[in-house]
Amino acid sequence: MRSTAEPTTSIPKQDRCSDLPHRPRVLLGKMGLDGHDRGVKLIARVMRDAGIHVVYSGLWQTPRSLAIGARDEDVDCVAASMMSNSHLVLVPRLLQELKAVGRGDIAVNVGGIIPQADVQALLDAGVARVYHTGTGMEEIVDSVRASVRPYAPLAAGSVREATLARRISMAHAGTLPPGTELKRPARVVGITGSPGAGKSTLVAAMANEAVRRGQRVAVVAFDPMSPITGGALLGDRLRVDFNAVDDKVFYRSLAIVGEDYRSLPTIVGLIGAAGFDSLIIETVGAGQNDVAIREHVDRTAVVVVPGMGDAVQMDKAGILEIADLFVANKADHAGEAKLVRELLDIASGRPILETVATEGKGVVELLDALFA
Repeated sequence: MRSTAEPTTSIPKQDRCSDLPHRPRVLLGKMGLDGHDRGVKLIARVMRDAGIHVVYSGLWQTPRSLAIGARDEDVDCVAASMMSNSHLVLVPRLLQELKAVGRGDIAVNVGGIIPQADVQALLDAGVARVYHTGTGMEEIVDSVRASVRPYAPLAAGSVREATLARRISMAHAGTLPPGTELKRPARVVGITGSPGAGKSTLVAAMANEAVRRGQRVAVVAFDPMSPITGGALLGDRLRVDFNAVDDKVFYRSLAIVGEDYRSLPTIVGLIGAAGFDSLIIETVGAGQNDVAIREHVDRTAVVVVPGMGDAVQMDKAGILEIADLFVANKADHAGEAKLVRELLDIASGRPILETVATEGKGVVELLDALFA
């Protein structure tokens, strides 16, 4: 658990530098009733390997949910895939929603099955590029790169979430102006655990429960960045149904190499200064020695699942030591009882909560335990 030092009010010196590129950033999404995403996932992987940070929002997106995602993720470009012959209706609505959420300046590229006769109408509406099936990936990647503009503070009076998102981008890149207001939220919790443990689904379920209670919550989700290409695939936000929660959840995805949390203290302070009292931080899929998140949060939940290893693994020093509470997720799977017994041997009185994140079971108790 972190120390209880007073929140900082200016940017720590170590957060004003960065030696890693973090752009371009693109939001990939599919609007309408198209239920296939194999092609989009292929594009996402190619972009990642080209050094792009790709935020994938999943299927069944509405113009509103894509606009909220583009704003909160502060992307350089939205790449919308259209396969359901609704482009002349949904794309203009997406452009309108981007203006409504304060980011009408974000470039929108559209691809898919689009008749040539409809291309000019989309361009006239404000679309930057229109691509057809068969377009080469090099051309698509180049168009995303061309959308990048230097970071600068948004105009005074901009939508609060848009301003917050841009400040987070600048903090992560090491270019946030000194003296920017920072205030630590009242509750900052960390969710960590091994890859595949269900952290993202748990975080989404917790955010949904917070919204049901009438609360507004912020989430910062970290994913790994390639140490070779600098690219990243940021897919955690697709677990949240933004068609339901709308903008009551501020969700920001960021990529890092290893446990490079140098910008996190500033980002936490920006979120608190923007009026959020509750912040959930989800780590990259962690190994036994990934423990740095403990220094940045008030409480740490370590998510474990049946089959994670034998009792000797439980006794090893590392990530299990930093837990303020344990979450035994996928409690409906075989081996859950054995997992809980082994956790009891090392818990030393720390709470053990059982959840089934995909069904929302145990989420109310988890949220209460973390934010009590």
